[in-house]
Amino acid sequence: MTRTGKGAEAEEGRAGGATADPVHFPVLRDEVVLHLKPRGRRELMIDSTVGEGGHAEIFLRRYSSLRLVGLDADPVILGVARQHLSAYGERVRFYNTWFNLFFKDYPTELDRPDTILFDLGISNFHFELSGRGFSFRKDEPLDMRLGEELETSAADIVNDYPESALAGIIFEYGEERLSRSIARAIVNARERGRIETTRELAEIIARAVPPSYRNARIHPATRSFQAIRIAVNGELMRLEAGLSSALRVLKVDGRIGVISFHSLEDRIVKRFFRDKNKSCTCPPEQPICNCGGRRILEIVTKKPIIPGEKERSVNPPSRSAKLRVAVKLAEE
Repeated sequence: MTRTGKGAEAEEGRAGGATADPVHFPVLRDEVVLHLKPRGRRELMIDSTVGEGGHAEIFLRRYSSLRLVGLDADPVILGVARQHLSAYGERVRFYNTWFNLFFKDYPTELDRPDTILFDLGISNFHFELSGRGFSFRKDEPLDMRLGEELETSAADIVNDYPESALAGIIFEYGEERLSRSIARAIVNARERGRIETTRELAEIIARAVPPSYRNARIHPATRSFQAIRIAVNGELMRLEAGLSSALRVLKVDGRIGVISFHSLEDRIVKRFFRDKNKSCTCPPEQPICNCGGRRILEIVTKKPIIPGEKERSVNPPSRSAKLRVAVKLAEE
């Protein structure tokens, strides 16, 4: 997917005006192809977050027998992918759904996949063209919902959540050390009227922090916006559930690759791969293994793969991307 990456608003917030037509940069393109390329003919690949179809197009163009399924919770961006990948005809199918729900109730009409890719960043499309308040550089309604069926918007969280809950979200999902001050400022401001737009919220946050923080390289609203978006879309919960269900449907000898953009995401992926890589699940204090366990995954990338200097210079927000890859060894 074309990604700016989570936390990329730091770049956007200091870089000036928005582009009218966002440039497409599939993150870690060559590295993803190297580790997830087909090993046989007519393999099935699932792009769990297809977005505009950046990574999907590369695989479909290079490997003429590859079949691909593209998932996305956002029907609008899925429409962009349909148009972008229309030349590949019946080789590609689309599902408008969250990846955790798709893998939980895997469609019976599909073969089990040989490869699964998760690209967890938020696309340029959402920042620049969606009009849903993902970027604090634009004065847009506070929405941030990726799926149309979600009931709770960013405005609901900002205006209705208790101060303690709001501070908890900003601290836990944004790793924002000034979360309490920011939450208090938001609660005080909403007493004068509902906070409806991104600009209102960004200005409240900026006024809530000290001048040294306000003038730092990263815009002071960056982490708070990220945290609220994660809460609105349940992103971390979906990732944990999605990884488990995806591994269940993946073929033995199949590969799973995850591109994360945030330490919280990467921590979930690292822990999941590590736990499935263990041959013993007995408590560490137990002297003799009797669990009968076996390794389910072999970790291919002992350390996460990160973008090189050239990619970071062309697409600065990619600097936070990390790719982890593993091979499925056995059924659970």
